[in-house]
Amino acid sequence: MLDTKQSWDDLVRRHAPDAKTRDAILANPLYQNVTGKFVQSHDYIAMERLYDLHTSGAYDLIVVDTPPTRNALDFLEAPERMADFFSSRLLRWLLAPYRSRLMTMASRPFYQLADRILGSAFLEDIAEFFILFQSMYDGFVERARAVERVLEDRRTTFVVVSTLESAPLEEAEFFIEALAERDLHLGAVVLNKVLPDYLLDPGSIKVAKRLCAEPAAVTKALGDAARQPELVERVVHEVGESFLNFSVVATREAAQRADLGVAPEAVVSVPYFDTDIYDLAGLVRLGRQLWR
Repeated sequence: MLDTKQSWDDLVRRHAPDAKTRDAILANPLYQNVTGKFVQSHDYIAMERLYDLHTSGAYDLIVVDTPPTRNALDFLEAPERMADFFSSRLLRWLLAPYRSRLMTMASRPFYQLADRILGSAFLEDIAEFFILFQSMYDGFVERARAVERVLEDRRTTFVVVSTLESAPLEEAEFFIEALAERDLHLGAVVLNKVLPDYLLDPGSIKVAKRLCAEPAAVTKALGDAARQPELVERVVHEVGESFLNFSVVATREAAQRADLGVAPEAVVSVPYFDTDIYDLAGLVRLGRQLWR
C-alpha cells in the first residue's frame, strides 16, 4: 500500500524548481490536508510510483493489481488529469488576483465576499499553494508523458480478469474497449470460476435427463442393494436435476465467452474450485490451470 503523504513529499522534492519553492510548498499550512484529499491524488501517486519502479532497473517484472474497472481508468488517466488541472482556466482565474494586485471591477465583489466568508488569509494560503505548485507544472507534464510511453510500450501488457456473470463481464468488456481506444496492449483475458466442460457433454446430459425421468431404473438395477428404494430414487432424481441446472449455466457461460468479441493473445479459463485459494499449493493448482 502506498504512503500517499510521503510520496507527495518525495514528488515535491523531485519536481520543485529550487530549494526555496520546495520548502515553501512543504511548509504551506494547506499542504498536508490537500495532498491527502487532492483530486486524483492517490491515483497520480500510484502512477508516479510505478514509473519510479520501472526506471530503477531493479526489477525484472512489475505487476500492478488495480481496483475495479472504473477506478482502474482513473489510475490510467491520473497523470493527464493532474496536468490539465494545473493548466485549467478555472485555476488561472482564481489565482489571477493574487498574481497581480490589480483586480477588475467584475472580480472585486466576488473576492470581497469570499474574504468576508472564508477570511483573506485562507484565500491567500490557497492561492500561494497553487501558485507554488504551478511552478512544478513542466515537471508534471514531462512525467505524465513518460508514464504514457511506458503504458503504450509493447512490453507493457494488460490482463483483464473477470467471471462470466453479467455485471463483471460487462465491466470487463467496458475496460477492454477503453484499452483499445487508448491503443494499450491487451495481452490476455482470464475468465475465473468457469464451470467445467463436461457439463456440456451431450452424452452426460442425456444420462442426467434419464435419471430425472426414470429414477426407478436405478433402484431396479441395484436390486436388493437398494434397501430404501424411495430415498435412492429421490437422490438419483436430485443428482440428475442438479447436473441439468449446472449444464444450463455452463451453456450460458459458453455463449458469453463466444460473444466476448476480443482477440487478445490468450483467453484462458480457471475452473470453479471447491475451495478458496489461500496457500502456495492453491496457487500452484491455479497456475497449472492458467498455463496448462
